[in-house]
Amino acid sequence: MANPEVVLITKADCHLCEDARDAVERVTSALGLGWTEQQVDELPELRERYAEEIPVVLVNGVQRDFWKIDETRLERVLQRLLHD
Repeated sequence: MANPEVVLITKADCHLCEDARDAVERVTSALGLGWTEQQVDELPELRERYAEEIPVVLVNGVQRDFWKIDETRLERVLQRLLHD
């Protein structure tokens, strides 16, 4: 089974996004996973969809958290996907 795809959606000049990057990095690193970042500033369709919820974490295309990333919840979701 493929590793879960973790995507953090951010925007420029966003202090919550900095915290979210740190949280996603801690969780994914501990599990040996990678992650990617997409900025709404560069992708209008993301800006339209997530404008009021930035930062947003998607796992396998499903929104799992926004604003303040709950590391425990993210780890639980990823662990479940890794072991299913």
